[in-house]
Amino acid sequence: MQGRLHSFQSLGTVDGPGVRSVVFVQGCALRCPYCHNPDTWDKNAGTLVDAQDVFARICRYKSYFGRDGGITVSGGEPLLQPEFVTELFTLCKKDGISTALDTAGVRLDDKVKALLDVTDIVLLDIKYATDELYRKYIGVPLSTVLRFLDALEARKMRVIIRQVVTPGVNDTKADMLALKSITDRYTCIEKIELLPFLKLCAEKYESMGIKFPFGDKPAATAQQTQELAQYLR
Repeated sequence: MQGRLHSFQSLGTVDGPGVRSVVFVQGCALRCPYCHNPDTWDKNAGTLVDAQDVFARICRYKSYFGRDGGITVSGGEPLLQPEFVTELFTLCKKDGISTALDTAGVRLDDKVKALLDVTDIVLLDIKYATDELYRKYIGVPLSTVLRFLDALEARKMRVIIRQVVTPGVNDTKADMLALKSITDRYTCIEKIELLPFLKLCAEKYESMGIKFPFGDKPAATAQQTQELAQYLR
């Protein structure tokens, strides 16, 4: 099975537990206004690769994974290439490598369910905690991602919730309490990670001739996200 890859990170520590190799797949149907990787959007770009070849590359770093690490497939959006990621994860699990899926959770069909069967951890982006903000900035209802989260709960999967904090958009106590009101309903959630909105990608948008939707928003700081995190406890 072949898939389209954007890039490969040999060893990372911010995309799931422990030390992990991170595979960034090509293609995304969403256009999140804070997206750092607009060059992953085009599903026909990237490099065409075999799942077996990606697995062989991951195996080079297996000794660094330790007890908690493994592989994370991110993007783009992995759920646009579920069969490819399923084959890759199947190879990894047979070799004792932990599998993590970094996704926006906007697709749930039989192919995605087969992928979840070989997924150990899901890093799920709940981009906003209200339907109004979801529809305004993401273009889909909040219920779409909650349906995906319901499926993870039914499977008793390990889930880490992630949300990017953008000043002036979702950076208040009320925003965090709204998020908490959602996550408190699920026992599968291990933790919630707040990620500060950054503008390091602005030059990438400019070079691609694309307007950066949140180019006028101030960057968030680590201190801001730490202060907001107290409302999620």
